[in-house]
Amino acid sequence: MSASVLFDSPGPKGRRTILLVNVVGVAVIALLLYLVISGLAAKGQMSPQKWASLFTSNAWLNFFLPGLASTLQAAAVSIVLSIAFGLVFGLGRLSEHKAWNWIAAVVVEFFRAVPVLLMMVFFNIFFARSGIVPGSESPFWAVVVALTLYNGSVVAELVRAGVHNLPKGQREAGIAIGLTRGQSLRLIEVPQALVAMLPALIGQFVVILKDSALGYIIGYTELLFYSRTFGAANANTLQALLLAAAIFITINYTLTKVAEWVARRLGSRGPRRSKPGEPAVVGLPAGLPGLPDTDADAGQRR
Repeated sequence: MSASVLFDSPGPKGRRTILLVNVVGVAVIALLLYLVISGLAAKGQMSPQKWASLFTSNAWLNFFLPGLASTLQAAAVSIVLSIAFGLVFGLGRLSEHKAWNWIAAVVVEFFRAVPVLLMMVFFNIFFARSGIVPGSESPFWAVVVALTLYNGSVVAELVRAGVHNLPKGQREAGIAIGLTRGQSLRLIEVPQALVAMLPALIGQFVVILKDSALGYIIGYTELLFYSRTFGAANANTLQALLLAAAIFITINYTLTKVAEWVARRLGSRGPRRSKPGEPAVVGLPAGLPGLPDTDADAGQRR
């Protein structure tokens, strides 16, 4: 039996049992949804008047779109800084220098252990009292710094795990053509690890986008803040929050599909197969020091 098979395929009786369980599960979920919607309708929460104000120009131009823009702005800045942070400290975790390796390990493990909300509260107070940034911008930068430190630490671990999961032959090939350990890491191993971990990296972007909603607690005017403000003014807080949730779900679902598309594209790529009689194509980056020139390259220079 193949080692990749985790369990035997179900027989006719097993398939009937699985189908019965699925039908019962769908029925239970449908019943729960019916009870929830019926309860909301009994309290007047499903009336058209509660929903109509959500689809006006005032709601979108003054509340939902500005809130969404603030959310995306904080998430975009945090994503860029998290990648930079993760690359620097991920390389630190892989460094042969013990001091730098130890510092990177302490920083990464510390910020992975601290809750994001606690860091947001701390940096909001710190920025507001220190005057490093204008008082009105302290919530924004508190959200960005907190998301960067936490998610950057996760990215650093992704980089480290990605390099460790590469075949040892990658490093040996780099050293064989005259690269140092650091050059092999930067030019061969980390680029391949980044490609391999790209779906997981995009999945981490979803986490950053969702965690940006925590900025509401420290007064950052993002989508959740504007949704609650609009709902309180129009007596439809539940409906406004449901709309905000639908926006978050749509964006996160789109990012998830992008991650799946990237994974399929990366899985479909591979080294070009050599025809019979042709030399094998070696996937080493061009221009590496010590890499011998091919006859075609030498002819072009002549």
